[in-house]
Amino acid sequence: MIIESSNFILEHIASSGQCFRMNRLNDSEFSLIAGNRYLHLKQLDAKRVELSCDSEAYDEFWKEYFDLNYDYEEIVGKLLSGEDEFLRKAADYGYGLRILKQELFEILITFIISQRKSIPAIKRCVEELSLKFGEERKDAFTGTVYYTFPTAEVLSKASKETLRETGLGYRDEYVRGTAIAVMKGELNIHSLPNLSFEEAVKELMKLPGVGIKVANCVALYGLHQIDAFPIDVWIERILKDIYNNQFETDRYKGYAGIVQQYMFYYIRSL
Repeated sequence: MIIESSNFILEHIASSGQCFRMNRLNDSEFSLIAGNRYLHLKQLDAKRVELSCDSEAYDEFWKEYFDLNYDYEEIVGKLLSGEDEFLRKAADYGYGLRILKQELFEILITFIISQRKSIPAIKRCVEELSLKFGEERKDAFTGTVYYTFPTAEVLSKASKETLRETGLGYRDEYVRGTAIAVMKGELNIHSLPNLSFEEAVKELMKLPGVGIKVANCVALYGLHQIDAFPIDVWIERILKDIYNNQFETDRYKGYAGIVQQYMFYYIRSL
């Protein structure tokens, strides 16, 4: 099916560092595995994208996943017409970015993995984890064979040695420990969406290997709390070099996480 939407550019979303299973196939086409589903996407033009699914699957899952009910045009308009030169450039460069609504456990594990790793290295780890511990499936529309992201139950039973074979390194203990915590109910993952941003971050930071940056990433990309403002080395560089550590997130209350995403995507291009 073909959908029409402003601010929906596949290349920018796939390269934005928020999703590790969206991969470029060629200049206009991408594959995506999310929520145990597979999707083939093609950018037809600036406002039209072709999806390899029917309207039922789109309404049931993909429309929400891509946050297509949210008005990104209004936010981009504010940034483009604002006084902040860096944000004007960032919004112009990253036009089409959206904050995806991703599966919570997958986001939790992938951002634990992300620490001190490049995006290509994270992608390799996630794919290896899925190949070794996920379920093999075949997409009905495209015939593509793919592997789902592993469940907490499966990862909780995996040995650290087997996990390390996927390239996790020292993170094997964190991944296994977090999966065990979820299975034991030490972290009620299903209650997190009902918590405030501050409460959710506090709960997440009880997990092994989860600091303030990972907790904020999980809040933004897994809980869709778009006031979250994760600070990694790229954002830290911006805050120091561009804003002299005087950047006020309160000016962007209600969408600071979207602003952060534009900042992150733009600074990496430089």
